[in-house]
Amino acid sequence: MEILKKPVLTEKVASLTEKLNRFVFVVDTNANKIQIKNAIQQMYGVTVESVNTMRYSGKVKSRGTKRGVVAGRTPSFKKAVVTVAKGETIDFYGTV
Repeated sequence: MEILKKPVLTEKVASLTEKLNRFVFVVDTNANKIQIKNAIQQMYGVTVESVNTMRYSGKVKSRGTKRGVVAGRTPSFKKAVVTVAKGETIDFYGTV
């Protein structure tokens, strides 16, 4: 099971990172906080102080086409806000 799916890179997350040293990831829906903490420490080599998780349910979307209304759903996902120890950082871009 791949626990970390992708980092969330938005302006809101960038301000969280600058002010509070927090990083946000989309994670597996079945992963718990301990698994997320261990995966981040292993992948990025940083000390994780805390993990907060949020579950998002998929939205119902519909659109009108020639054949009528087509309805569907966006996928559900889980998001983790990870607080890293002071003085440590995660470099997503790999700048040298």
